[in-house]
Amino acid sequence: MPGLVGTILTMTMLIFTALSVTREIERGTMESLLSMPITPVEVMIGKILPYVLVGFIQAALIIGIGALLFGVPIEGSLTLLALLSTLFITTNLAVGYTFSTIVQNQLQAMQMSMMFFLPSILLSGFMFPFAGMPVWAQYVGECLPLTHYVRIVRAIMLKGATLQNLQYDTLALLTLMLVAMVIAVTRFRRTLD
Repeated sequence: MPGLVGTILTMTMLIFTALSVTREIERGTMESLLSMPITPVEVMIGKILPYVLVGFIQAALIIGIGALLFGVPIEGSLTLLALLSTLFITTNLAVGYTFSTIVQNQLQAMQMSMMFFLPSILLSGFMFPFAGMPVWAQYVGECLPLTHYVRIVRAIMLKGATLQNLQYDTLALLTLMLVAMVIAVTRFRRTLD
């Protein structure tokens, strides 16, 4: 159940962002948006923020249903879980935004999102034990946001872990988010030129 939160969020957040930005570029509304006196970073933040709220509501619903209907315990802090879930949501949105700067149309955006989503499910420790995977698969898995979030959500919900216990995975998520945002802003400027 805890891993399901991350899986659903990964799928929806990637697709939402990749499709919405690509749709605007296809329709030509992005040009009118960019003719305003705002920077590409402000455009990205404006595109990502509404989806952070949507993702947060999704996460709350899934965790609430898990706790109420299936009796999944929540041993740790709900505040910490909410903060780190927001970080995970933002990371996935940044990755989706990066995809939208690479692709040409919505079909390619959907395909790229699926190509990212499938390895995330298989190599994150959601379906198979992470420690039982080959070393190369573990290295690839460490580069995926879902791997770190699955560890975080399981540790908080089932073990009552604190931020001190989750420093590595939190820093990894933060790093992945920053890398995705830098790539997205850099590529976005290049595609506009």
